[in-house]
Amino acid sequence: MRYSPFLMSFAFILFLTACGTEKKQEDAPKDLKLVAASFADLPEWNKDDLLTLAPAFEKSCARIMRAPADRSFGALEAAGKHSDWRAPCEAFAGISKDSTSLRRFFETYFTPHTVRAGNNPIGLFTGYYEASLKGSRTRGGQYQIPLYTRADDLVMVDLGQFRDELKGQRIAGRVVDGSLKPYETRTEIVSGRWPHNDKILVWVDDAVDAFFVQIQGSGIVELSEGGTMRIGYAGQNGHPYYAIGRELIKRGALTKENVSMQSIREWLAANPAQADEIMNTNKSYVFFEEIMGEGPIGGENIALTPARSLAIDRSLLSYGLPMWVDIDPPVPNSGRLQRLMMAQDTGGAIRGAVRGDVFWGHGDRAEAMAGPMKSDGRYWVLLPKK
Repeated sequence: MRYSPFLMSFAFILFLTACGTEKKQEDAPKDLKLVAASFADLPEWNKDDLLTLAPAFEKSCARIMRAPADRSFGALEAAGKHSDWRAPCEAFAGISKDSTSLRRFFETYFTPHTVRAGNNPIGLFTGYYEASLKGSRTRGGQYQIPLYTRADDLVMVDLGQFRDELKGQRIAGRVVDGSLKPYETRTEIVSGRWPHNDKILVWVDDAVDAFFVQIQGSGIVELSEGGTMRIGYAGQNGHPYYAIGRELIKRGALTKENVSMQSIREWLAANPAQADEIMNTNKSYVFFEEIMGEGPIGGENIALTPARSLAIDRSLLSYGLPMWVDIDPPVPNSGRLQRLMMAQDTGGAIRGAVRGDVFWGHGDRAEAMAGPMKSDGRYWVLLPKK
């Protein structure tokens, strides 16, 4: 996805999460508490047109039905095992896909639970999108900035497979003399000081666009040869993500109040002599692959659905959870975001029991919604009735 387990982001995001987000992450209690609720507690539950939610739920169900029935559903213990989700998924396949039937389905098979970080139900919500770039499959003219594919010597380790207390934590590196060593930093990779300068997927025309697509984790490249190329996350160098918005605030270039994706882009464009040095304060580097067909692909390994897919902290929650969100307006005059979403992605900046990143899709509107989004909000998780 845009959203790798390492990203900001994913994903995102991220650089947007600059200062305010970083503080929220540090202050947010890690302990997640669930409080039983009812559908009457969900603000505007009866007004959500669930038709656009149906494809997202169906994709998660397809993944759920392929998983071993006795496998844990993920980090959220209350979610049970995959076997607990099979009856709802089987029933979903047979119902009419209209809002009334869909609402009745969720009320029949699920129970809402308020999610709290300690005793606090309020958390931070940001946004991300599928980036747009201009590029070429061959180097030439204005297309001089490479986006690299994943090299064979990159080893990515999910520590949760070794110890339960390490769920959601990952490292990456290269094996040297039998030991896992750190991989090259972003500075070393973009300057060519690493052994895989030939592992190029596509050449793009702008270094800042190349940086931001790594924050998002996915993008669509308009090719000079004609047509487009969809690119998605294939790996990451293992170095922790660092929000350059936070760095610009530290240096006095931006403030907590005006930092956003747009203001960061404007500053980089106005200060080209310092742009590379600022971007390289983030040592993380993301590798890409070409995605054929539907996308972008999220952490759940399924295609994301605009305004219905949510990135969550996978060390506390699980992929495939339906979640009702109640979020302050993402941008001025946009109205509250009150709808059912699916936990289908994650990201390095998404940390905490109440912390979400909304996927807005592709295009100008998606970028406009995601870029400035730093909203307070809350959510409820829907769990199968026993």
